Amino acid sequence: MSVAFTKEDSAETATETVLPDRVISPHPNLVTQSGLKALEEQLRMAREACEAANAIEDINERRRISANPLRDLRYFSERVRTAQLMPDPPADGVVAFGSLVTFSRDDGRTQRFRIVGEDEADPAAGTMSYVSPVARVLMGKAAGDLVSLGGREIEILDVA
Repeated sequence: MSVAFTKEDSAETATETVLPDRVISPHPNLVTQSGLKALEEQLRMAREACEAANAIEDINERRRISANPLRDLRYFSERVRTAQLMPDPPADGVVAFGSLVTFSRDDGRTQRFRIVGEDEADPAAGTMSYVSPVARVLMGKAAGDLVSLGGREIEILDVA
């Protein structure tokens, strides 16, 4: 009989279903209030997925199904543990963590992003990580300021 048709409970099979940990950024884990809530929700969902996988009787299927949730559980546990909740940015017009910044690029594009933590950054949804090159050059600047990034100019139009 072919090995493909047998169930293996070996250590080799177990190691095949252990996924490497997700990479954790070396930067401080700064988060907004909504970012912290999102991390906590992801952690809750990973726990539920692990519980559901543990209910599967076939050990190989349980290992296969639980690999992703276990990796997510490790990642989100660490991210929630290390989260540093940041206060809302001051209303002084200076770009800071949590600010909503509108700027124009020298190619005519106008963009608007909220500067947030790494896990909550989603440029398509209008958020960018505070460690992104654009966010780094904008921090500490105000409306009307010009900054240079990669030989291109960015003008800050509004900070909210």
